[in-house]
Amino acid sequence: MPLHAVHIGHVIGHGIVFDPQSGSRLKDMDFDALLASIPRLFELLDERRIAYVLVGGIAMRVHVAGRNTQDIELIVPAESLARLPEIRVVDQNDTFARGEFGGLQIDFLLTSQPLFDLVRRDHARRERFVERDIVCATVEGLLLLKLFALPSLYRQGKFARVEDYEHDIAALIRERHPDTERIFQELSRHMPASDLAEVDGIVAGIRRRIVESRDRFGGRDR
Repeated sequence: MPLHAVHIGHVIGHGIVFDPQSGSRLKDMDFDALLASIPRLFELLDERRIAYVLVGGIAMRVHVAGRNTQDIELIVPAESLARLPEIRVVDQNDTFARGEFGGLQIDFLLTSQPLFDLVRRDHARRERFVERDIVCATVEGLLLLKLFALPSLYRQGKFARVEDYEHDIAALIRERHPDTERIFQELSRHMPASDLAEVDGIVAGIRRRIVESRDRFGGRDR
C-alpha cells in the first residue's frame, strides 16, 4: 500500500524552490500554471487513451520517503507523442524524449526499449494522488528501471546520479522488501551477463549495509 497521497505539484514546486541552481527559472516560474498543468497532463493521457506509467522521483514518493524532483517521468509508446500536440517535444532519440507542457518538464521513456515496455505492461497499477488517480510503477517496476540504468550511469561517469539511484534502490529494498530474485530473473532477459553480475553485487552490498546498520550499537532499542 502507498504511504500517503502524494501532492505532485508540491513535490515539484519544492524541488524548484529549494534548488540553488534554479536561478532564472525560479524567477520566471508561474506556479499557478505549473500546478494546473499537472492534472491536465493526466487528463490528456486518459482522454487520448495513452497507455502511460508514471515513474521516476514522483513514483518513488508513493512507496518510500524521498527527495523532491523538478519533473515528471513517464513510460509511453513512442507513437503516442504525436497524439499529444499540446506537449512541445524539445529532444528525442530512440528510447527517450523530453517535452514541456505549461512550465512542466516531462521526460519520456519510450516502449521501443523492451524493459520499459515490460514495466508498463506488468509492473504498474493505479494509485491515488492528491491531484487524481494515476497509473504508477510498482516497487518492482521502479527497481527494474533503476537497476537497468546503473551500468550506463557508471560507464558515463555520472556518479552523482549513481549515488541517487543506489540510495533509492536501498530505500525500496529496506522499506518494501521486494522479491529481488524475481526481479533479477526479469533483468537477465534485458542485460548482458557481465552487467547483471555487477548489479547483483551492488544489491548484495546494499543488503549487507542494511543489516549492518540495523545491528549497529546492539540493534534496535528493546
